[in-house]
Amino acid sequence: MATDPQPAHATEALERLGRLSLRQLSMEDLLQTVADLTATLLPGAAETSVTLLVRGNAATVASTGQLAVHLDETQYERGHGPCLHAARTGELTVVADTRTDGRWPDYLPRAAEHGCLSSLSAPLVVDEEEQISGALNVYARRPDAFDEGSRAVAARFAPYAAVAAGNLHVYQRARGRAEHLRAALESRAVIEQAKGVLLERYKLTPDQAFQFLARASMHTNRKVRDIADHLVHTGELLGAPPSPEAPAHP
Repeated sequence: MATDPQPAHATEALERLGRLSLRQLSMEDLLQTVADLTATLLPGAAETSVTLLVRGNAATVASTGQLAVHLDETQYERGHGPCLHAARTGELTVVADTRTDGRWPDYLPRAAEHGCLSSLSAPLVVDEEEQISGALNVYARRPDAFDEGSRAVAARFAPYAAVAAGNLHVYQRARGRAEHLRAALESRAVIEQAKGVLLERYKLTPDQAFQFLARASMHTNRKVRDIADHLVHTGELLGAPPSPEAPAHP
């Protein structure tokens, strides 16, 4: 999301973030605003990103460019790196020079090859009970890009990213549950319709009708919901052998 006009300093940017509302912005846009403002305010920052770590699974949920995404994903593939270290330990993690830092030897040389010579990752405390954490990552194209002032700015922005990331996770989880519930209700509805067809066709009880659908499911290796849907829409009952409880349709 664009951040025009640019803020003059960190205090103004923080005030702007404080005025933003999720009624005006999506959570993705709010995270993107945090990433954009961080890149604007930190001298030497090339690109920024926000990492979300949910029960050990990492993803980049906002970024200002492909370099940041590539560097994040390189760390995810290897299972370690400064952004994951910050997310896992809660420590502000600074790499002063990717060419000389001895940590993560299979990641930092790759970062240097792609033009990232220093980085800063500020931890995000999202939800310890749910094992959700994250990091606000800043990548620079020159070494020693982050002084004490830069670290302080990143630390002040991190809580905004943490709140937005936490809300994003809660929203996505709620949406997933709603979709599962909707699918379950739709399955229940079509199964009830199919049972009604069988009750009328074979003069069965509701329990006998469901058992007939279940046997058809076993014979065809298809879900009961699929058997029911086919019956409702075509009148054809797949894979169900004749039985005393459900005589063959004449």
